[in-house]
Amino acid sequence: MAPTPTLPAFDLVIFGATGDLAKRKLLPALFQRFIAGQVDSASRIIGSARDTLGSDGFRERVSAAITADAQGQSLEGFLSLVDYVAVDVSSESGWSDLKNRLQQFPDRVRIFYLAIGPALFARACQRIHDYGLDGPSSRVVVEKPIGHDLLSAQDINATLAKVFSEAQTYRIDHYLGKESVQNLLALRFGNALFEPLWNAARIDHVQITVAEELGVAGRAGYYDTAGALRDMVQNHLLQLLCFVAMEPPHSMNADVVRDEKLKVMRSLKPMSAEDVRQYTVRGQYRRGNLGDGSVPGYCEELGAESSRTETFVAMRAEIANWRWAGVPFYLRTGKRLPQRVSEIVVSFQPVRHSMFGPAAGPMTPNKLIIRLQPDEGVHLGLMIKEPGPGGLRLRSTALNMSFADTFAGSRQPEAYERLLMDVVRGNPTLFMRRDEVEAAWAWVDPILKAWAADPEPPKPYTAGTWGPSAAIALVERDGRTWHEELEHYS
Repeated sequence: MAPTPTLPAFDLVIFGATGDLAKRKLLPALFQRFIAGQVDSASRIIGSARDTLGSDGFRERVSAAITADAQGQSLEGFLSLVDYVAVDVSSESGWSDLKNRLQQFPDRVRIFYLAIGPALFARACQRIHDYGLDGPSSRVVVEKPIGHDLLSAQDINATLAKVFSEAQTYRIDHYLGKESVQNLLALRFGNALFEPLWNAARIDHVQITVAEELGVAGRAGYYDTAGALRDMVQNHLLQLLCFVAMEPPHSMNADVVRDEKLKVMRSLKPMSAEDVRQYTVRGQYRRGNLGDGSVPGYCEELGAESSRTETFVAMRAEIANWRWAGVPFYLRTGKRLPQRVSEIVVSFQPVRHSMFGPAAGPMTPNKLIIRLQPDEGVHLGLMIKEPGPGGLRLRSTALNMSFADTFAGSRQPEAYERLLMDVVRGNPTLFMRRDEVEAAWAWVDPILKAWAADPEPPKPYTAGTWGPSAAIALVERDGRTWHEELEHYS
């Protein structure tokens, strides 16, 4: 792989640095970029939370978070970048100390990562401004959920805009940092093979699946106020849909790419209440078997007798434009499904006429499968002749491109590694723009309202299955089936 250039020294302040996101994702990602030589040794990573840990106490936590990846001097070198300032976002406590620390290098790129609840965004941004910590080289990073509906998303965006310009605001969706998502752009626009076929005349339908084996566990409190539609569809799945469906950008300029994604979002056919009843399915998992044993149902994990929160969503969406008119996009996501897998399946139109006769067997339409996780890769399903004499028999097989095999010996960076370094560079291509977020909520809101008005609860499904039977009926009504091949295309 090409050598990674070292970026200029920067200051990164992580609000909520003692939380789960920092422990599991942010700090390990920064450590990996440090040992890869991308993070300058003069940079500073300043943790901030209400806990009165002190710098040494925080370094112990950082060390514990990355021990599995750390070795000797690399760990010591990384820990020398790490500092800690106790700050209470809800009060004035600690802000003067943080200001004194940051004033040592006033001209550096200064990043504020708000790994805190959205309810605290306004207070954090206001105090950043009140204490003079913002400036032309400062940037703010925010995680989803950006609101729980269109109105609340607009409020959050307005709050951020009071202190940070749109160019300084980075709304992160870690799915966009995955290699295979970016490879979708390379596949479509870097090859002459697919783009002439990438339209309603050649593509029968598209499926986007993000399946999880896990339940809600420690996130039950948050999840019961969100549900699968807000937690996954409004952001992850719609962003993937945009990358599949957008028109060719004339360059990789950040706003040029995001302009094309926005056009797709605004072309999504709105759903009426009747459309919601016909084209969406919401489910909730019950106790079942998964992996090595029995797992509890959603309400058991929640500790409640009942809940109307969906843990599974399947829907049929349409894009009302010239390229995609009439092509259904089937979206599916859920918890406690048979396996953890995220993939995009592009199913091409069947061959119009078979010259081989019935003895050759059925003709399977070509499928392009972009696997995002767990084993990232691209697979193209083709019809070939089975080996052997005695007549011509056809079978479907896959041309495989596994990232692990193609780039054997090269470590594949995690999504947060790429996205954090893009913030340092000032490259917002893989981040959501304000109008994208609001356009997504504008499409999702009518679905939420129709569900809220529906007296029927989410349909039950047994943990370890692919959701309610109604999700299967959703695609079978159109004469299609969900792609559920569990093999790894070896």
